[in-house]
Amino acid sequence: MTDRDIAGGLAGKLAGKAKETAGTVLGDEELAREGRLQGAQVDAERDAARQAEEAEQREAEADLEAEKSANEVERRRLEAELAAKEREQAIESDRERAEREADEQARRAEAAAEAQRQAGQQAAAATELRAEAERMTDAQEAAELHREAAAAEARADAIDPEGDR
Repeated sequence: MTDRDIAGGLAGKLAGKAKETAGTVLGDEELAREGRLQGAQVDAERDAARQAEEAEQREAEADLEAEKSANEVERRRLEAELAAKEREQAIESDRERAEREADEQARRAEAAAEAQRQAGQQAAAATELRAEAERMTDAQEAAELHREAAAAEARADAIDPEGDR
């Protein structure tokens, strides 16, 4: 095993502590210094790994926030699109309803006009019938008056056959 292989992790920390202790006990300042450096390097690597992990966490959180924002933008876009479609459907429904109402109103007006025309025709026919009936009655009355006049003249001639004429 080389010093490089031992430098990191818990094994590196323990090896550094062992070197530092051995250097102190043996009075070898170089060995003690190497042990402290190895311990400091392990601490620095651990801090760097922790910082890298925290940076990754922050990046993941930022990505998540960006994704949330993008989702929110998409949600609002979809809501706006849905609202626009609903407005279009409401407008179309209102147009169709207005068209049906107009058609129904035109149909009623046409039916009313036809009823009025038929009523006018019936009234005219009834007036013609009354006028014909009156003419017939007048003709009968005139014929009756002629008969009565003829009968009266015949009676008058019978009473005074030579009458003043």
